[in-house]
Amino acid sequence: MKIFNFPSAENINSSENLSLLESLVKRAMDIFIAVIGLIISMPLFVIAAVLIRLDSLGPVLIKQVRAGKNGKQFQLLKFRTMIVGANEETHKVLKKNPLKILLLKNPNDPRVTKIGKFLRRWSIDELPQLWNVLSGEMSLVGPRPEETWIVELYNDEQMQRLTIKPGLTGPMQVNGRAELDIEERLTLELDYIYNFSLWKDVRILLKTIPAVISGKGAY
Repeated sequence: MKIFNFPSAENINSSENLSLLESLVKRAMDIFIAVIGLIISMPLFVIAAVLIRLDSLGPVLIKQVRAGKNGKQFQLLKFRTMIVGANEETHKVLKKNPLKILLLKNPNDPRVTKIGKFLRRWSIDELPQLWNVLSGEMSLVGPRPEETWIVELYNDEQMQRLTIKPGLTGPMQVNGRAELDIEERLTLELDYIYNFSLWKDVRILLKTIPAVISGKGAY
């Protein structure tokens, strides 16, 4: 996969943040839970696919280019929750935050389909990313897998998010999700990276279920 030549890419601290043992255990957890998750989620996959096709024209699954560890591109899988051609309308429905660094999600985004709102509310649209976890492009827990055009705007400190694999869930997802601004997200994710522990991963995984149920920031 392509590695982005970001303006600050040379400032990524590429030293391994996890010990060899931690890396092996984390990967083993990823594979085991991803396999179990895919098996358990199969009925949801079928139901979601049928509802998406009945609700609007377009593919059931979409692929989005995201920045992975050390800036490597990968194709993130999601259930489609927007109308076809939604990317061309991005500039009309998103707003810049006061820092003028990051575009935030619009909770009333008109591009989102009826079924898409339901899938987002319960995070069902993210389930296909279990395949990304199984393939090694993502981990179960880590920083949010960011869109490449956003990463191109990162400063040196924000580039440190790319020192580990992005996660299906993570500190941002269990602490407000889209309601967090860039500084809040950065603080949470850098703390996770610099103070990594397997027990912290377990705690985040356990917090993910109540976070999904609460629906806070899920839009």
